[in-house]
Amino acid sequence: MSAARAALITGASSGIGLAIARVLGQEGYALTVAARRPDKLDAAAKGLAEEGFDVQAVAANVADEDEIKKVVAAHAERHGRLDVLVNNAGVGIGSAVADIDTKRLDMQLDINLRSIVLFYRECIAMLRAAAAEHKNALVVNTSSISGKHGEGWLAVYSATKHGVVGWTEAMNKEIGAEGIKSTALCPAFVDTPMTDFVKEHVPAEDMIRPEDIAEAVRYLIKVSPACVIPEMMFVRPGDAL
Repeated sequence: MSAARAALITGASSGIGLAIARVLGQEGYALTVAARRPDKLDAAAKGLAEEGFDVQAVAANVADEDEIKKVVAAHAERHGRLDVLVNNAGVGIGSAVADIDTKRLDMQLDINLRSIVLFYRECIAMLRAAAAEHKNALVVNTSSISGKHGEGWLAVYSATKHGVVGWTEAMNKEIGAEGIKSTALCPAFVDTPMTDFVKEHVPAEDMIRPEDIAEAVRYLIKVSPACVIPEMMFVRPGDAL
């Protein structure tokens, strides 16, 4: 028997993705959580299950097209429907332009941008089915504040996150009228393992919390079919936009 609502979240073993998965579980969604490292992912899924949520974990490297197909197939088999897709997996690797490593360039393009395109393609049938039912299917794409304002040294990362914003805009124009909404989340530094590199300059306690982002997703799933939120920015008090 399939759940009344189901969600698929990538990059869900920690940080923003795990916080979003928890919120969706609290809201009654059956969950598929995906991430690259099986040990971390299994621990996260176990914690979610102990909170009483219906959750399955599928370890996958979303830089690989076949791995993406595996995640979507596992979700479809377990839950039979998809109401919320959260494309949260991401990687940021800083480098001066003269020192850009091609392998790391490709990794950021593949994980941060290409995977989102492929997840839409693989999930579109399930999203359309949900939209036909309740006109409120949702895809959440994690971008970054550097997807709004390019950052030196993080230029490749910034370019991929600008791409996420552009893709989100395009999807709202292409499939929004069907009842499939897309929202780009654009946070500044969030207190997650991904921002450890900057915590000597910006203390963790001064960073945005993963729960701040997750609560925004709780809001997004409660918005009526008559309203779409194309983009949300999250910045620290006093920071200029």
